[in-house]
Amino acid sequence: MTNIKIVTDSAVALTHEEIEQYDITVVPLTVQIDETVYEDGVTIQRDEFLEKMKVSHSLPKTSQPSIGKFQVVYDEIHKKNPDSEILSLHISSGLSGTVHAAEQAAALTSAKITTFDTLNADRSQAFPVLVAARMAQAGESMATIMAAIEKVRSESRTFLSFTSLDNMVAGGRLSKTSGMIGNLLNIKVGAIVDEKGSVEVVSKGRGMKAIAKFNDEVIAKMQEYSEMMVIGISHAGIPEVAEKMATRLNNIWPNINIVVMSTGPIISTHTGVGALAILYHAR
Repeated sequence: MTNIKIVTDSAVALTHEEIEQYDITVVPLTVQIDETVYEDGVTIQRDEFLEKMKVSHSLPKTSQPSIGKFQVVYDEIHKKNPDSEILSLHISSGLSGTVHAAEQAAALTSAKITTFDTLNADRSQAFPVLVAARMAQAGESMATIMAAIEKVRSESRTFLSFTSLDNMVAGGRLSKTSGMIGNLLNIKVGAIVDEKGSVEVVSKGRGMKAIAKFNDEVIAKMQEYSEMMVIGISHAGIPEVAEKMATRLNNIWPNINIVVMSTGPIISTHTGVGALAILYHAR
């Protein structure tokens, strides 16, 4: 029976129960808020990050785990399980250099490691991670798992809506003039994680009606699929809105257990407080 250990990074949205059930190792990204550096999910939690981001003097900075950090993790797993292989699945290379750090670390250790770019983040990153973890527990081969998660990756979608342009300006993704005009006009944004794994703005409109229209269009698109496999809802500081959206989606797909979570620093730094993500795997 194949013995495969699963590694991912803290940009993923997994519950504590999922991590424990499938023995998933999560390597933390780092986040700097003003002058203090934290390990995501270790020395700072998601809700705490949002509170600190609200009052920070500058936009927080996220950093990928170091090559050395990955090497330590891989070596520890290999030492405990010398006959095992490691499958290391990570946040999109379009959003972070994490998977490249994992690849470089893999070349420095004696463990047998396969890396995988999920081309996504948050709960959409979790979709292939969980499929891989379940298959690994069932004793499937690396080749079989890789074929399955490549299919999951191609079938996963992420839609984001956010209410403020401030973080886009602070992060250099929008000019100060455009951001000022956008905020004055109450512009709201809809975005996707595209096929290359980068965030792409696809919708702009004035007021909350624009976000409602964007979300309506996302749900209409979801209903075009013949089979909805998994749905996740993530948010940046708006739990009531997220739960309301989950209820709305459960009315359409009552048999799906929709996981609602706070999004991690790498997404909320892009979007700011008030963002909502609808993430799904469908065929």
